[in-house]
Amino acid sequence: MKEWWGYSPKEFSRRSFPDTMRAVVQRVKQASVSVSDEVVSEINRGLLVLVGFSAQDKEEDSAYIIRKIESMRIFPDKESMMNLSVKDYGGDVLIVSQFTLYGDARKGRRPSFSRAMKPEVASNFYIRFLEEFNAATGIVPKSGIFAADMDVELVNWGPVTILLDSEKMF
Repeated sequence: MKEWWGYSPKEFSRRSFPDTMRAVVQRVKQASVSVSDEVVSEINRGLLVLVGFSAQDKEEDSAYIIRKIESMRIFPDKESMMNLSVKDYGGDVLIVSQFTLYGDARKGRRPSFSRAMKPEVASNFYIRFLEEFNAATGIVPKSGIFAADMDVELVNWGPVTILLDSEKMF
């Protein structure tokens, strides 16, 4: 018996899902990252981006996600229509690495993070992502501290939350 998605439950569970870069993009009135109760980065109106890297990610994945973040028209114009990108609007960007975007909770009660990029590789990938974001957009992103126990505070504006993954580029 086929379900609405075109696969039986048994076939669906066996399907391999490609590992792709993921980002959660939130339009915010303000956002900050704190470590040990000390604010390390903060922005006013702009974007908070939570980004997760898979073990399979390459520079093309970064370039795709950066282009999407830069060009998304989710800021209001003079008529209050979502017609402006973060760059057009003049907004700030805060990018926080978040491996838990790869939490797979399909089996058991404890999520598996085996599809996430290993920390020793992801650290450099995150730094390159920030540098590439700056080079491609002209916006110097604020950032969290890689692998730190961070508190992220935000005032979601709208709310507007967009999910991106580099699988969509194919």
